[in-house]
Amino acid sequence: MDEFVKHRLIKSDTLQARLYQQEILGRAVNENLLVVLPTGLGKTPIAIMLTVLRLDRHREGKILVLAPTKPLTNQHRTSFMKFIDIPEERFQVVTGEMKPAERMGIYEEKQLIFATPQTIKNDLENKTIDMKDFSLLVVDEAHHAVGGYAYPYIASNYAETAKNPRILALSASPGATKEKIDEICENLGVKAVDIRTEADADVRQYAQEKEMVIEFVRLPPSFIAIRGMINDVYLKKLKTLKKFGLRKPEKLVNKRDLLGMQGEFMSQLRNGAKSSFAAISVVTQCIKLEHAIGLLETQGIRPLIDYWEKMKKDTSKAARILMNDSKISAAVTMTYTMAERGSRHPKAGKLCSIVGSELMKKPDTRIIIFANYRKSVDDIVESLLNVEGAKPVRFVGQKEGVTQKHQIETIRRFRDGDYNTLVATSVGEEGLDIPSANLAIFYEPVPSPLRSIQRRGRVGRADIGKVIMLITEDTRDEGYYWTSHHREKSMKRILKGMKGDDEAKPDTVLKSKGSLKDFC
Repeated sequence: MDEFVKHRLIKSDTLQARLYQQEILGRAVNENLLVVLPTGLGKTPIAIMLTVLRLDRHREGKILVLAPTKPLTNQHRTSFMKFIDIPEERFQVVTGEMKPAERMGIYEEKQLIFATPQTIKNDLENKTIDMKDFSLLVVDEAHHAVGGYAYPYIASNYAETAKNPRILALSASPGATKEKIDEICENLGVKAVDIRTEADADVRQYAQEKEMVIEFVRLPPSFIAIRGMINDVYLKKLKTLKKFGLRKPEKLVNKRDLLGMQGEFMSQLRNGAKSSFAAISVVTQCIKLEHAIGLLETQGIRPLIDYWEKMKKDTSKAARILMNDSKISAAVTMTYTMAERGSRHPKAGKLCSIVGSELMKKPDTRIIIFANYRKSVDDIVESLLNVEGAKPVRFVGQKEGVTQKHQIETIRRFRDGDYNTLVATSVGEEGLDIPSANLAIFYEPVPSPLRSIQRRGRVGRADIGKVIMLITEDTRDEGYYWTSHHREKSMKRILKGMKGDDEAKPDTVLKSKGSLKDFC
């Protein structure tokens, strides 16, 4: 029988007492900490337990919980209210839609504030909020704390002004290199890291088993013919790039290399090197061609047509040169011909077969399909409408014109069974409380370990789940799969090293049997 956390501010018999969470909590009490846990293994409960301990220690203190999106801030408020036994009116979500004077009043009156980082950054700059009384700053999805994002600014201000500062940073995947992880920690004022993986002994019992399956498909000859036309031009452009400093063999060049060169040439141009104009044009052409090949290999004809249409409207020199090339013109013509014939990527047929088979075996199953592109999402939904038993629905982001209200309604109807197949872009990966599914299908691998971990976290939270990845043989799909695989392994190794293996486990946790009183 599960034990529950015992504390005067935690509602009785609500929050499960997990040893690994309390061990992490033992560190978070005493130092600013970055916590890395796979999606679904309970980062939020750690934040909730630390919140009540800070409220106990600093009775007049306030708590600030930051998350990248409005739906996620609302979700956190709901989670905290579910477990923390203090009056509901002391919890408040803050958004930029509120007037500054209203927000100022909220900061003064409320005790637990949930907000997006940009809103808080704006209010700090305008002196609408004073951080001195906040005894805890929770930074969710902490991997965003790089570049010009608002997290570093807020953390710096907080560390300088708070009377009793403590920072808890949370992420499923902060980065694949030590440099990236160090940057996040430095930007947040975090000195220590704690990580658990699904393979750790103290976590394993809570991590539901997932069956991982890779399904391979092959490009048909017509696709290979179009790819050959585009690739001939691409290789020719890469040879031209060698005159501008490209050192890698053409076959080993990837998008990251091209973007890196583009950045270098832009920097040279800003420093007065007018000769960089020609180099920028060539590398930009290479980037466009590489993207077109990737769409054909991994997505299909209709997403490629959508890209050709954008290229026709593109007034840049690079786009004009490409669209006037005879081989590219031939590739464009063949793409449209295939679309008229109804040609689709072989993944579409494989996907329909998988979904149909799963629904036949278990009609009440819930399926989440992840795809990188909105056009692919549309194609997938259209294809699945012909599959017996499938009730698919699009789930895309607010950038595509979908309101938050519509997103929430879609999730509710998926939970209630009005839909059984959610076809999502990256908006389905991070943060939002999407009901757990029995099956997750990756329409393509993603090179980012963060996105891969988050996708997997959407399946098998309550019972054994399955993850199926579609990979097109001898294409960028295979490279992306291995890139993500190696980066994830590297990230875990680096984080384990940063955590250290000789740390003492807090004995008080073992003795307390779920009680938090010994931390106070």
